Amino acid sequence: MSDVAIYLNPEAFDTKGRALMGRQSAGESFLRGYLRHSRASQWAFWNVANRKPEALAEMLAELADINRPVTWIPRHDRPGLARAGNVHLPQPNVAREGWRRNMAGLRRGYGVSGITHTTASMDIMDSIADLMTAPVDPWDTLICTSTAVRASVEVELEAVRVDLEERLGATRVPTPSLVTIPLAINTEDFSTTPEQRKAWRERLDIPDDAIVVLYMGRFNAAVKMNPLPMALALETAARRTSKQVFWVQAGWATSEENGRTYHDECRALCPSVGYREVDGREAGTRFSIWSVADLFISLSDNIQETFGLTPLEAMAAGLPGVVSDWDGYRDTLRHGVDGFRAATYAPASGAGRDLAYRHTNDWIGYDLYVGAASQVIAVSVDEAAQGLLDLIENDDLRRRMGRAAQARARSLFDWSAVIPQYEALWDDMAARRAAAGPAPSYPRNVSPNPRRLDPFHLFGGYATEWSSPSTMLMLTPGRTAEDVKALFATKLATFGGFVGPTEAEALAIVERLSGGSQRAIRDLVADTPAGRRPFLERGLLWMVKYDLLTLLPRGAHIG
Repeated sequence: MSDVAIYLNPEAFDTKGRALMGRQSAGESFLRGYLRHSRASQWAFWNVANRKPEALAEMLAELADINRPVTWIPRHDRPGLARAGNVHLPQPNVAREGWRRNMAGLRRGYGVSGITHTTASMDIMDSIADLMTAPVDPWDTLICTSTAVRASVEVELEAVRVDLEERLGATRVPTPSLVTIPLAINTEDFSTTPEQRKAWRERLDIPDDAIVVLYMGRFNAAVKMNPLPMALALETAARRTSKQVFWVQAGWATSEENGRTYHDECRALCPSVGYREVDGREAGTRFSIWSVADLFISLSDNIQETFGLTPLEAMAAGLPGVVSDWDGYRDTLRHGVDGFRAATYAPASGAGRDLAYRHTNDWIGYDLYVGAASQVIAVSVDEAAQGLLDLIENDDLRRRMGRAAQARARSLFDWSAVIPQYEALWDDMAARRAAAGPAPSYPRNVSPNPRRLDPFHLFGGYATEWSSPSTMLMLTPGRTAEDVKALFATKLATFGGFVGPTEAEALAIVERLSGGSQRAIRDLVADTPAGRRPFLERGLLWMVKYDLLTLLPRGAHIG
């Protein structure tokens, strides 16, 4: 088997929907890259969505040649993850899986790796904070996709550590394992041809000699980036050059009305620029639209961004870029080599406590939280305009920077270069786990997850009495096997059927208690296979609930 099981929920990798998200583009790209460049002799996938393996196999076959054996691990089969050795999640919920693994009795059974995408939501911030208190070990790792997002994760973890020490007097606070591995792309997907360029320019009515600046991404000022600084910079550059400048915006909006507002307000700020809109969701467009352009622009200003794939895609297409000096952009595009980065300015620490407070209280939603923060993050329009002008005016500079950008993308940010970093991490995780020795055992009265207690323990005080192995049962007078069969045909008595006995088990219990005998629970389940014994023990109370069996008073219990 592979040394890792890949979490496979199609939603996390589906780029065919009308609401295409960056994490889905990144997920699909990773999956294609893994299938193409993995060294594993066979693959393992965790079927968390409980889909038919045949349908999942078809999805994989659309991405790459399936040229080795595939193992499908059912969603409930955590021992299957242990056989794989590691599991890789397409999100950062390492702590949550740590708790679930603990409840399955597999603390040392397998390693967990997760990855950062957007980290600004409350749910994700909570999942990162939980790394400090969840049962995660040195072989469990959160992959940070950029130096910037790793720094933000470290800030949050340090804040949690200080809180645990000062508020609770904690003396042993772990340091979760973090590693920086960039996102990547399949660079050949973004190779363009003169024929594509000609077709796109004819389709958009753009002259051959015009300079085209391309933006690719969602048309959403609140959760993606505010486009107005791009419009201002383009207008400034267009007024300073004699060349004809066009701005192609390829992307998608959440609604037609939002799209109209986005484009109308952008167009109004750059009247000297030819303005073109393209729906960027179609696969053919996503991979060919780069051919229309001479350079790329993306002035990210939003805290939801952590890496940024589109500057990398532009680099792979041989386009120099003008981008903001923001988050992961500074890890990919080198200022003065592959293009230009315009400075960004954010308020000092402490200036956003009211935003955090409002969001925590649900007075503002996520979109308004990140959007409001972005409104006071400034990108230097002057620096962006100068970078645009330099690239617009100088054909040789565009070509030189475009070649440098393409070479960098192919050598450092193709999945062929990045998948080995993942596999080296999984090897290291497996080695650490193997050297750790046996897992600590939990006493019977200690839960492996104090936040998810057995409901019959947590709410044990609700009932008059608990059942026990010595609880005595008898067949309710007059009940027969026919009553069992009738009950199993009743919907209201059988929803949540996995909690009770099977029909065969119930019939066997009726047979054993026929003739008026009375037996203790321990005796009734003694011959049941060990894996089914706990289910039948509690299932006997299901039979009591529907009057198939009668529970004898406490005095009738045996010791």
